[in-house]
Amino acid sequence: MKLNGVFLDRDSLGDDIELDLLTDLDINWTFYPHTDSKDTFERCVGMDVIISNKVVLDERLLNQLPRLKHIAIAATGTNNVDKETAHKLGIQVSNVVDYAGSSVAQLTFSLILELANHTNKYAKLVKQGKWTESKTFCLLDYPIMELAGKTLGLVGYGSLARSVEKLALAFGMKVLIAEHKGTKAIREGRTAFEQVLRQSDVISLHCPLTEDTENLIAQADFEQMKGTALLVNTARGGIVNEHDLVLALNEKKIAGAATDVLSQEPPPNDNVLLTAQLDNLIITPHIAWASKEARHRLLSQLALNIKTGLDL
Repeated sequence: MKLNGVFLDRDSLGDDIELDLLTDLDINWTFYPHTDSKDTFERCVGMDVIISNKVVLDERLLNQLPRLKHIAIAATGTNNVDKETAHKLGIQVSNVVDYAGSSVAQLTFSLILELANHTNKYAKLVKQGKWTESKTFCLLDYPIMELAGKTLGLVGYGSLARSVEKLALAFGMKVLIAEHKGTKAIREGRTAFEQVLRQSDVISLHCPLTEDTENLIAQADFEQMKGTALLVNTARGGIVNEHDLVLALNEKKIAGAATDVLSQEPPPNDNVLLTAQLDNLIITPHIAWASKEARHRLLSQLALNIKTGLDL
């Protein structure tokens, strides 16, 4: 009997990505643009394979799906699935890895360069006619920071951070790799977390969100950073305490920050970072992973995970 499959949040891959690698599999597919929690059970019942990017599949739901054989997560993070319950029930859980290194590194440095060069701010001044009004040949309203010779601190050192490191070295930066916060034993090639905070001109976050990393960067950590430091977060929103970040930027504890992620996504209108209206803060809508090439690699790995896991 042919297997039944559902993709609960198909639009998370973008409508410019064709799903032929999935439809070529011997599975009866149903694709939903997105799925609210109230509809999850109805859409999952009777399915042998479920694809989810961010839709939550918890213990209660999994116990009501006796046919389910495989959960394919269309992302690297697996915190939306109760893996312990899935294991007890004999349900395979797969995820995609190492597909977005180039994409994440590109956006990370795009954000770093914008914070360092203020390109958009200068472009706005030109549109406002400030250049034509200038008494000199150029505008110098915002200080520009050269990256060459500066220190980049990496928090987290998986494949994404390594991709960022390559670009940093090409810019002539020095790179420090942070040891786990609060750890006294420092591994070879690593630097104590607090020392990274104190010495880095740019800090880039690439660690997963866990109980240990939630609010990893908070008020006490901002106090240790240089007043000229830049913070870039393309990892997970909860790693940085958002209220403390607003305070640090307002009080010039650090010079600027950019985040591609927020503690809740999509964010509510009253998210403290969205309402702060800070000119030294850049917010992008979780796009670091999302180059078309990276999404094609994700889909390819997703299809392979299902094909291999179900022996199709």
